[in-house]
Amino acid sequence: MKKKLKLILIIFAAAFILIQFIPVNRSNPASDKTSEIATPPEVITILKTSCYDCHSNETVWPAYSYIAPMSFFISNDVQEGRKELNFSEWSSYSLKKQQKKMEEMQEEIAEEKMPMPVYLLMHSDAKLGVDQKMILQKWTSTANVAEIKK
Repeated sequence: MKKKLKLILIIFAAAFILIQFIPVNRSNPASDKTSEIATPPEVITILKTSCYDCHSNETVWPAYSYIAPMSFFISNDVQEGRKELNFSEWSSYSLKKQQKKMEEMQEEIAEEKMPMPVYLLMHSDAKLGVDQKMILQKWTSTANVAEIKK
C-alpha cells in the first residue's frame, strides 16, 4: 500500500511540474490611450480597482497567475472578460454597442454578478461597496455614450 501511495505522489508531482511548461497567454495588448473609456475620476477609480484586471488591456498578472493549473483559469477568465467588454477599446465600439454595454453593466452591478465572486477571493479591495455601486449605477444610467466616445 505504501508503494502505491508513493507512486501516486510521484506521478502527481511529475504531472504538476510538467503542466508548468504549458504556455499561457498573459499578454496585455498595446492600447491607444485615446481608445480608453472617458469617465469622471471617481468612476475610473472604481473601474480600475474592480474591473480592469479582466476588462481592459491593463491586467495586473499576480504571481499565482503563473502557476498551473490556476494560470489556465485566470488567463481564460481575462480573455473572456476582454471579449465581453474591454474598456481599453471602448472607442472602437459603435454607439449602439456602447449603450448596450452600459445597460449590461447596470444589470451586472445590480445583480452583484460583477466583480465575479471567485475574483473577490483574492482581491477583496475590488468588492463594490454601496457608495461605489450607486456611483456606477448613476453613471451608467445617465452617461451619454456620444460624450464618452472620445
